[in-house]
Amino acid sequence: MPDTSHHNNFSDWETWAFTDPFEDMAGPFYFKRTPDGIVSGFEVTKKHLNGGGAIHGGMLMTFADFSLFSIAKDELGDEGAVTIALNGEFVSAGPPSGNVYATGEVVRATGSMVFVRGTVTANDATLLTFSGILKKLKKRN
Repeated sequence: MPDTSHHNNFSDWETWAFTDPFEDMAGPFYFKRTPDGIVSGFEVTKKHLNGGGAIHGGMLMTFADFSLFSIAKDELGDEGAVTIALNGEFVSAGPPSGNVYATGEVVRATGSMVFVRGTVTANDATLLTFSGILKKLKKRN
């Protein structure tokens, strides 16, 4: 797993060049290339919490979905894609503040699909493990 302990903010991280209204509302989310692979991240704010004061499970799944695409960024290139499967296993509650990160790997890529798995962490604790499948979109003429 990449060392993410030294990241205090996301000022030198990237985000998508296009607008995704739902992710814009839920995030903002970021990604950064490291020697160990691409890491995604976001800063927890009050809007990300559930009634119990932990990060909402839907927020973690939304972030996992974003992370599928950042992890598969090199495999997808300029091609568009959509999520056709996303599975998540909640491991522990997320903290009410701080930063959350996702790392992972492309397990397999075919001509039309990319299979990804990853882990969402905060404060060195695993919050969620996830896997998903992205379907590459054919370019329209």
